[in-house]
Amino acid sequence: MSRFRTVLFDFDYTLADSSRGVVECINYALRGIGLPQASPEEIRRTIGLSLPNTLTRLAGKEHAERSHEFGRLFVERADQVMADLTRVLDDVPEVIGHLKDGGMALGIVSTKFRYRIEEVLRRAALLEPFDVIVGGEDVQSHKPDPESLLTAIEKMNGSPQTSVYVGDSVTDAETAKRAEVPFIAVLSGVTSRDSFDRYPVFKIMENLREIMDLI
Repeated sequence: MSRFRTVLFDFDYTLADSSRGVVECINYALRGIGLPQASPEEIRRTIGLSLPNTLTRLAGKEHAERSHEFGRLFVERADQVMADLTRVLDDVPEVIGHLKDGGMALGIVSTKFRYRIEEVLRRAALLEPFDVIVGGEDVQSHKPDPESLLTAIEKMNGSPQTSVYVGDSVTDAETAKRAEVPFIAVLSGVTSRDSFDRYPVFKIMENLREIMDLI
């Protein structure tokens, strides 16, 4: 791990749990376009996907043309409730402090809007340690397209070879693979360990604290 100078994180289920807010906002949007609500379990499995992909995953590809209205309604409700229904995971403050004290540059790459991530971190007094946050509004193509990850690395004057991406989902693993960035999987979400078998994973961790033993 001594070669790494930049550590980038996914947000949902990696640094924070926003599942209560996501369930609320997705079902609000589904109701708004006249579709049945989804179960919390179904919705949690979509966390990390773009909103258009979430809609087709939950309601079917035949509703893809309604993704713009679905997204508008999701954002409308999220602006009202998401920050209040999101909590930073317990280990995060210590882990971030450890990495920052060790001289690491830190960033976040997520499909969630940057301004919403900033609001959550500001409330937790954790915004300042992060050098760069690339959110859904900052790129044309969302994960697993590598644009967001490579954009963050470029903004931090880093390189794929000296960076590592930490995430909880196969979408994160695929993003890192396409960007040719080493990937660390953390099992803090809803993705099982064996789901990462087909990806070039540098390390699989049970929780985020384990990264302090690596870096």
